[in-house]
Amino acid sequence: MSPADGSGSPADQPGGGSPAEQPGGGSPAEQPGGGSPVGQRRRSGLRDPERAVRGLGAGTLSLEALVLLLAIQPIRVVGGDLSGAAIGAVVALAVAAVVVAGMMRRSWAWHVGTVLQGLLMLAGLLHWSLLALGIIFALVWAYALHVRRVILG
Repeated sequence: MSPADGSGSPADQPGGGSPAEQPGGGSPAEQPGGGSPVGQRRRSGLRDPERAVRGLGAGTLSLEALVLLLAIQPIRVVGGDLSGAAIGAVVALAVAAVVVAGMMRRSWAWHVGTVLQGLLMLAGLLHWSLLALGIIFALVWAYALHVRRVILG
């Protein structure tokens, strides 16, 4: 069969073939100039990077609140004396985390989220398991801040 009747491989057709074989095709690194212009910020590939980062922060704080509330009973049963002050601190921190998660559009919310991690570790004075949770969530929050810095620059 001949290319005139529409059969054959795309490489046989005029304008066919792989993108690298096309004029101006291929990856940006293969094109003249070597890719993105100097001084231009690298794009993350996300449609709305700020919204994605806010979602990461809100999701992290929401997960922290859920874990804190669900941890009260196991800590009481397994860990021993969880005082009323410790339970109150856990509930207050969980409520604060939910409130801050809802305020992630504000620039100060990231700073308040960092303070929450410190307060949770400080609650470790009331019970050792709260210190352990504080350290775990401080590491998760530090990673979220790192991702924010990488994506938003």
